[in-house]
Amino acid sequence: MYYKDLNLYDFFIAVMEPDSDDKLPSFFLNDSKNDQESLDAQKRINKTESNETLSDIHTTKVVRSTNRIHLPSLAIGAGIAVACIFCGMLMVNMINSETTPVLAETPQKQTEITKIQSLSVFTDNASPILGNPNAPITMVEFGDYQCTFCSKFFHETENLIITNYVKTGKVKILFKDYIILGQDSMNAANAAHCANDQKSFWKYHSMLYNNWAGEDTGWADLAHLHEFANTLGLDMDVFSTCMSDLKWNELVNLSSIDGQKLGVSGTPTFFVIDQNNDVIKIVGAQHYDVFKQIFDSVLDE
Repeated sequence: MYYKDLNLYDFFIAVMEPDSDDKLPSFFLNDSKNDQESLDAQKRINKTESNETLSDIHTTKVVRSTNRIHLPSLAIGAGIAVACIFCGMLMVNMINSETTPVLAETPQKQTEITKIQSLSVFTDNASPILGNPNAPITMVEFGDYQCTFCSKFFHETENLIITNYVKTGKVKILFKDYIILGQDSMNAANAAHCANDQKSFWKYHSMLYNNWAGEDTGWADLAHLHEFANTLGLDMDVFSTCMSDLKWNELVNLSSIDGQKLGVSGTPTFFVIDQNNDVIKIVGAQHYDVFKQIFDSVLDE
């Protein structure tokens, strides 16, 4: 994950009451005084469902080596073996402790209640809804298409969330742009919204991450962005005009400003919102088990 000043496992929860007259708390604000001046058409949320299947490919290679033991050194070898077994036991304990995110990373509710007037900062300037618009849980992701850990989340975790929670009507997802890696990221974000003009946001979103090839390596330049659109069968005249007009750049910039107001300083950052407007902030490409525990906890309330 990319940070300015956040720890990878930093979580917090703000319990929100939308009818209050209180203003956003300090951690939801930045020094920017830019108002959201986008047109209503730019701030709309298209309440559409998607049955797209996202790819999730992960290959791990295990390399093993064999060492010979010289007979005259057998006694010494036996002593070393005992020491290795002892060290191995210690390492197993360490690995177990590091791969148990449910115990180490589970956020606890704060007793202090934070109140805001609306959830528009989460839902304006966003993608169409992926999933059932009436799902009891909303997950908002702030991401950058060139971000390494955003790609990691897409390939290792997102498809599991879609399969187990989105397709079952429990969670709906919104994606919001938070540009941190330059012009190609900006162009890729604009391209996804241009694809949305042809009702293909999530297909294009998936196309981008399925073709991810690092940061600033040229995979998201204008030529490739047009190639992705053509591969999806989009109307290229409409798409090219949208891109050359920078049609959705203002929306992308406003989305980044929304992230700054919410204290986002790295990608990916997630906000999980329940029907009571309780909000859980998740920072980083966390393991699926972290999301699962949070979703299940909210659904059990």
